[in-house]
Amino acid sequence: MNKPLMLLGAWLAPLLLSPQVLALQERYAFDVSVTIPEIEAYVLPSESDWMGREQTLAWDLVKSRLSPLRKDFDVKNLNGGVAARLGDTPYLLSGADRIDLQVLFNKVPLNLSSTEVINANEARIGRRAELDIAAIEPEGGYKGGDYYGTVHIVFDFLAP
Repeated sequence: MNKPLMLLGAWLAPLLLSPQVLALQERYAFDVSVTIPEIEAYVLPSESDWMGREQTLAWDLVKSRLSPLRKDFDVKNLNGGVAARLGDTPYLLSGADRIDLQVLFNKVPLNLSSTEVINANEARIGRRAELDIAAIEPEGGYKGGDYYGTVHIVFDFLAP
């Protein structure tokens, strides 16, 4: 019984090694490359899905005040610190009624002048910083209505 299998194997071996059998192979070679950019400086929201959407300062019924809006940003600058300033005075408006806003970045109050919010040592390694937008209660308290406004923040990357 072994002899017929050996004969069959001897007869099939040349067929399996023939050029016709090897011609069924396909081979491809291609080059691969990638360029990873060196990002020297950035200020990016940690959660990107909220930018470009209207944000709501929630009304606290118990305390009769507006809750602050808090969002985190990832910040880095390999060449120096990071400064921030407001592009315009932030407020909410409903007809003639106005609610001014206080804006802090990394616990530093922002105004129309550029202020360092992250020093060079922290910016070099990168860090997460909090944006905090809080309503300033007007004289006479809050008045009912639908209020709208825009907060413009400009970030400057400081040279060493």
